[in-house]
Amino acid sequence: MLDGHLLLGWLPCTLIVLVVSAPGPSAAYFGLTGSEPLSILPLNALPEQTTGRAHYKLCDRLKLEKKQRRMCRRDPGVAETLREAITMSAMECQYQFRFERWNCTLEGRHRANILKRGFKETAFLYAVSSAGLTHAMAKACSAGRMERCTCDEAPDLENRKAWQWGGCGDNLKYANKFVKDFLGKRSNKDLRARVDMHNTNVGMKVIKAGVETTCKCHGVSGSCTVQTCWRQLLPFHEIGKQLKQRYETSLKVGSSTNEATGEADIPKGRGQSPPPPPPGPGDHIPRTMDLLHIEDSPSFCRPSKYSAGTAARKCYKDKNCDAICCGRGHNTQSREVTRPCQCQVRWCCYVECKQCTQREEVYTCKG
Repeated sequence: MLDGHLLLGWLPCTLIVLVVSAPGPSAAYFGLTGSEPLSILPLNALPEQTTGRAHYKLCDRLKLEKKQRRMCRRDPGVAETLREAITMSAMECQYQFRFERWNCTLEGRHRANILKRGFKETAFLYAVSSAGLTHAMAKACSAGRMERCTCDEAPDLENRKAWQWGGCGDNLKYANKFVKDFLGKRSNKDLRARVDMHNTNVGMKVIKAGVETTCKCHGVSGSCTVQTCWRQLLPFHEIGKQLKQRYETSLKVGSSTNEATGEADIPKGRGQSPPPPPPGPGDHIPRTMDLLHIEDSPSFCRPSKYSAGTAARKCYKDKNCDAICCGRGHNTQSREVTRPCQCQVRWCCYVECKQCTQREEVYTCKG
C-alpha cells in the first residue's frame, strides 16, 4: 500500500470518504477497459465479503468486457484486488497533485472530458492505473489472497551459490502476465490509441524497475555464510512520485501524416534529455520510458468542462499561491486550531498528550 510517512499526515477525511464511500458521480476510477479507460466504480454498498459467489457482484459493477469479467469471476481474490488497486491509484493521484492547479479531480464530468483528450493529465491517469493494478496484484499473490498465484518462485539473483532463495517475494511475473492478458490487445489504428497503450506500459515498467532484493543473513554469530533473499516492490507512494516526475517531463508527440496512420514526431528542445532516435518502420511511438501526450493541457484556472477551477482552493503562501491562484491573488483567514502536543510515552503502553491551541492563517484563492 501507500507509504504512510507522508500520506497519513496529509490525507483529509473528505478524500477517504470519496474513495471509500462516494456515491454517484464522485466515484473512484481505474484504467481497465479500452473504450473508457477509467471505468466508474461506485464503492458504496459493495459486498463486505468476496468469498464464494459474493465477489461476482463486485465484478459485475465494473465496466468490464466479457473476457475481463470472466477473469474477475474465476478467482475471488481478483475482485478484491481490483478494488484495492482503484483505491490506491485514486489516493496516490490526488496526493501527487495536491499542490497543483489540476488536483486529480475525480468528479465524473471533469474526468470523462479529460479522458477524451490527449493531455499530460490523461497520460498520468493511464500510467497510474496500470501501475496500481500491477502493484496490487503482485502484492496479493505474495499475501496469499489469490488462488492462482503465490510467492515469486523465479529467482534471478547473482551469486546464487552464496544465496538461498527464501522469504516470500512479490510475484511481479504473474502480475505482469495477468495485467497484459486482462487489458488485452488494443487497436493501434491511430496515434491516440498507441499513445494510450504506451502510457499504460510505462506504468507497468516503472513497477518492474522498482523491484528491490531484500536479504536476511544466516550463519554462526551473525555471519552471512548463507543469505535468505526475496524480491519486493517499492511502496506505491514511491511509484507515484516517479510517475509524477515523468508527467512533468512528458513528451508531446504529433502526427507527421495523419491521425489514422501518422508516425510520432517529437519536437526539439525538451530540456537536457537528448531526443530519442526517429521512429523506424512500424514503430510509430518512440521507445522511451517517458509519458507521452498529443495536445497541450488547459490552464485549469477557471471552471470548465475539465476542472472546477482554483477559486477557493487552499494554497500555501510563498510556496504555491501565485501558481495555484493564477495571479488572481488570495484571501487570508485567521483561525484557532487545537491539536495534541507535548506527547510522551507512559509506561508501559499509552501515549499522553496535552492539548495546545494556536492561531494559524489559511490562504485561499480569490475567485
